[in-house]
Amino acid sequence: MRVEKRADPRLHYLEPLRQTPFHPRTAAANRLNSWTAWAGYTTALVFEDEAMEYTAIRNAATVYDLCPMVKYRIEGPEAAVYLNRLTLRNAAKLAVGSVHYTAWVTDAGHLLDDGTLFRLSETRYRLCCQERHLPWLLDSAFGFDVAISEETEDVAALSLQGPTSFAVLQAAGFDVSALKPFRMANFPFEGGELMISRTGFTGDLGYELWTTPDRALALWDRLFAAGELLGIRPIGSAALNMARIEAGFVITGYDFIPADICVREDRLRSPLELGLGWLIDWDKGQFTGRAALARQKAAGTEWSFVGLDIDGNNAAEGAILYHNQKHEVGVITGACWSPTLKKSIALAQIRTKYAADTNLWAEIYALRELHYAKMMMRATVVVRPFFNPDRRRATPPGRF
Repeated sequence: MRVEKRADPRLHYLEPLRQTPFHPRTAAANRLNSWTAWAGYTTALVFEDEAMEYTAIRNAATVYDLCPMVKYRIEGPEAAVYLNRLTLRNAAKLAVGSVHYTAWVTDAGHLLDDGTLFRLSETRYRLCCQERHLPWLLDSAFGFDVAISEETEDVAALSLQGPTSFAVLQAAGFDVSALKPFRMANFPFEGGELMISRTGFTGDLGYELWTTPDRALALWDRLFAAGELLGIRPIGSAALNMARIEAGFVITGYDFIPADICVREDRLRSPLELGLGWLIDWDKGQFTGRAALARQKAAGTEWSFVGLDIDGNNAAEGAILYHNQKHEVGVITGACWSPTLKKSIALAQIRTKYAADTNLWAEIYALRELHYAKMMMRATVVVRPFFNPDRRRATPPGRF
């Protein structure tokens, strides 16, 4: 195992929140001056109007700054073997130029994080995720001929999502008409290279763009010039969260607590309990947590993760779920009023014995002029995703 040296992480407190390579453009566009912290970076929560930003995701094209997303470079002769031991899916089956969604767990089968794995060459991968896990990755690499380093600061990334995102890229000079979902391609850009992957976190047609920090502003400017007549606009995390709930995607820190920072043992969850059992490749051989997950699969899970339709028009964020309005059986982890679906939807952890219950109720507290009104609203378990348009998969995409 080879380890690259980087700045001493113990001195992180000497720096304020960092600014991404796109900050000069995002700061100029952020009329509300609405910011939040993400992985040590300053990132936009809302630029101008949350509703309009969400509407652009579903009707036009949007740009979201992905620079704070944690990125690891994993390379070496045994990179695939190492990743097969670390993650749930079979990294060796991932073709060069392809991407897949995956996750990794502790020896006890508890979920640490999920993310996307890019195979850049036969011996080089990029792992992107929400939280920092370098110590775990390094410990897991003991005995493997592989080099691991964090490359978050070395990559400038944008998410370009929405029905007109394909048209924006074509107008910007990047022909992605043949690019299928979960594939990537490289293009010359500003004397260097731009990698475009057909991936995203909105459940819609979209792409993610990857380059170097010194080319970040040129990339932003080219996209906005190309998308001027196609409705392009920057979006913050608030609008993105609404879209990901409609897509039924889980997110660290909202839908589950990473096992390495979870304080209460009864809050630990496994991939099977989060609806991620489909990720597990049981035939690839040994991987971290396999034995524990096999036992849980045989015995059944205590918890399940479900999508819900909620009566009424109030978002049920943080609501407690009850059986027959009396017995607490779960909690809603993410919720919103969906403008596209015209209904209140939610994601929830629920005790498995009630996952098919037809007598579920959500205890919602809605603010009514400084006072909270308690409402018990019926909740119906439904199949995820809530929103799954055909344009997400069409190749080539339509020009909306």
